[in-house]
Amino acid sequence: MLRPTAAIVSAAVAGGHGVGAFNVIQLEHASAIVAGAERAGTAVLLQISENCVRYHRSLAPLLEAALAVAAESSVPVAVHLDHIESVPLVREGSLHRIGSVMFDASTAPYEENVRVTKEVARFCHARGIWVEAELGEVGGKDGVHAPGVRTDPGEAKEFVAATGVDALAVAVGSSHAMTTRDAALDYDLIAAIRSTVDVPLVLHGSSGVSDEGLRRAVEAGITKVNISTHLNKVFTDEVRDRLGDAKLVDTRKYLGPARDRMAGEVARLLGVLDAVPAGSVR
Repeated sequence: MLRPTAAIVSAAVAGGHGVGAFNVIQLEHASAIVAGAERAGTAVLLQISENCVRYHRSLAPLLEAALAVAAESSVPVAVHLDHIESVPLVREGSLHRIGSVMFDASTAPYEENVRVTKEVARFCHARGIWVEAELGEVGGKDGVHAPGVRTDPGEAKEFVAATGVDALAVAVGSSHAMTTRDAALDYDLIAAIRSTVDVPLVLHGSSGVSDEGLRRAVEAGITKVNISTHLNKVFTDEVRDRLGDAKLVDTRKYLGPARDRMAGEVARLLGVLDAVPAGSVR
């Protein structure tokens, strides 16, 4: 069932749960993520990034496919646009049934980030769309949230108040595109930001965080947890295994098993995150 992001996140905050937010690159990803959520009995977010839109050269086809998969699910599913830097792309997405958008002006000077993010938040809120933003950059994208960089709680509070966003991605030691799961998170900092900022916190680059690290992050105050690279690795490992058969030519024979293996890992991760139970989303 297609549900607003706000409803899923609110239920998670109320119950102290995490929200799994997993990136979609192709239809098999969307199917796998929803199948995993149904197996786990939890809500989930499907995310489509601006990078993915560029890969497909268009937003609507994959977005509408993800929305259709979400609508047919037996558990609550929201569809989220991730790391969107283009205001026109936000406007285009608003014409569909997206539940939320992560607008990323983090590479701009602070004052410009605030100005543009505030405008996007005002536009989205008028259309019932929940908004996430980032202060600084998450590692792996040549900026803050590289392992040595940290979000300042006071600056985070000021940024949220100035922009009116609904959630904030924070720099606490994770980094995008990690293929090893050994990132060292600063749990005390997560707790400090959570006690200072009155909106849910988001962990980007979570593929590099161990299971125990993810559990501790949610306990410390993270609500939305973004995972992409780790699931891509699981998917690709299965494809690689299947393509060992040189006679294999039917794409369903390797994409299908990869989808199923990814679904199993999604279900497992949702358990690690103590993800919000489907029945608690109103």
